Amino acid sequence: MLKNKKMLLFIGVFVGIILSVVTVKGLAYSDSPEFCSSCHLMTQVHDSFADSNHADLACGDCHLPHDNIVHKMTEKAKAGMGHIYYNTLGVEKIPGVLHATENSEKIIKENCVSCHENTVKNVSHDAKEDCTDCHQSVPHGKNFKTEDYYKPAKPGELLENKGGNWNNG
Repeated sequence: MLKNKKMLLFIGVFVGIILSVVTVKGLAYSDSPEFCSSCHLMTQVHDSFADSNHADLACGDCHLPHDNIVHKMTEKAKAGMGHIYYNTLGVEKIPGVLHATENSEKIIKENCVSCHENTVKNVSHDAKEDCTDCHQSVPHGKNFKTEDYYKPAKPGELLENKGGNWNNG
C-alpha cells in the first residue's frame, strides 16, 4: 500500500513537471512572431515587423500588458479570440490594414514608455499624444505606414506643446 502511494506521488509530481514545462513553453511560443504569423491575417504585420529594429522582441513584449499575469492572459485571450474569429468565420471582414484598438494602443504606449523610459525622461516627447503619432513605422517597418504618416504636420502642431513637461519638470 505504501509503495503504491509513493508511486502515485512520483507519477503525480512527474506529470506536474511535464505539464508545467509544456504550459510555460506553450505560452512563450504563443507570444512569438512565428506563432503570430501563422495566421494569414498577420502576414503583412509580421513581414513589416521582421524588417524593423525591434525584430528581436516577442509580439507580447509590445502588445500585452506586463503589470500582472491575469491582465496579460486576459488581454491575450481577447486578442486571440478576435483573431480566431477573423481567420475562421469573418474572413470576408478582414481589413486591409490592421489598426490597434483603443485598449491595445494604451497597452502599446505603456510598453513603449516602459522600455524607453530613459529617453522619455531626457527628451521632450509631449508634442504629440502617443508614441506612434511620430513613430508609426516602429516596430512595424517598411510598407506599414498609413496615408496619415506621409501628411505634413499642421502649422504649429509639433511646436505647440514642445518642451511643456520638460520645462516644468
